[in-house]
Amino acid sequence: MTGLFLRELTLSHFRSHRRAELALDGRPVAIFGPNGAGKTNILEAVSLVSPGRGLRGASADEMARKPESVGWKITGLLQSRDQLHEIETWAEPGQSRQVTIDGKAAAQVALGRIARVTWLVPVMDRLWVEGAEGRRKFLDRMAMSFEPGHGEAVLNYEKAMRDRNRLLKDGHRDAHWYGALEAQMARAGAAIQENRARTVALIVGAQMAAETAFPAAELQLLHAEGAEIGPEGEAELATAFAESRPRDLMAGRTLVGPHRADLAATYADKGMPARECSTGEQKALLVSLILAHGRALAQDFGAPPMLLLDEVSAHLDADRRAALYDEIVALGAQAFLTGTGPELFTELGARAMHVEVRDEAGQSVIREVAA
Repeated sequence: MTGLFLRELTLSHFRSHRRAELALDGRPVAIFGPNGAGKTNILEAVSLVSPGRGLRGASADEMARKPESVGWKITGLLQSRDQLHEIETWAEPGQSRQVTIDGKAAAQVALGRIARVTWLVPVMDRLWVEGAEGRRKFLDRMAMSFEPGHGEAVLNYEKAMRDRNRLLKDGHRDAHWYGALEAQMARAGAAIQENRARTVALIVGAQMAAETAFPAAELQLLHAEGAEIGPEGEAELATAFAESRPRDLMAGRTLVGPHRADLAATYADKGMPARECSTGEQKALLVSLILAHGRALAQDFGAPPMLLLDEVSAHLDADRRAALYDEIVALGAQAFLTGTGPELFTELGARAMHVEVRDEAGQSVIREVAA
């Protein structure tokens, strides 16, 4: 069997799980149990099969089980298309996260070359009505799944911009210092904008080609002030940074560049901006984008991503819930879904594994149950 999925997953001293083991077969995994039992912690562990700080954006120390605080470890057996990989990631107390792939130390970006993981969690429900930063992070996560080096470009850009902002705040006017930093920002920024534009185009194309029960979203990259996206290309960005120095010196920060971008979405059939849609419509648009992202990745990577859908089912009516499950199964994705009760996953039946999570004496305990 090929595709992209975890065959095995083990958690050790991770969040509420002292030790948890799951043997998986590529089907979706329906995880149910009371609030606080440790369901989302399983999804967070899976999210660490990809680069970054996981679906909660937490530090390594925050992931360690309390009160032991002895560090944590996640191991997995990952089927990535026609290859099988042993993955380990862990952190000792006070140390950064470490990764090995097939027994060899690896950078986190190496995970992005063999695995693709995307998620939808409750904190994202306000994506369209809050600030642009959250939408940039949402877009950048998707872009990183198409181009694993995107995350490194973002980090390089942000580091150079922090150094430039320090010069601006201190009132330095040496053109040579600015020129060197702006060249780094322009190089990384051009890659960021190219990756973002490609990501939007692939997702829009996947939406248009799909038959789905969820509404299509028209997407557009904008400048933070609402204008169409600004300078593109390395030379154009370098010029924009140089020309903006007088304004930036007055503001004490960089006012142009990809860190000012925004992602705008419109409910296509209604012609209504996502921020003006109802809460239910905004959720449906997010589900639609996650599914479209999965379809686009299936074409680009050769396998759909692992999907982490936290408490999504509770906010859909029975028809939409059944449609979501049908589309996940048709996509062939290993989706990890959480909910408070087994009734939320009735429509999945034997097409999924069903796992119950409970808190027993202060630790999470999991067991597979019949559909």
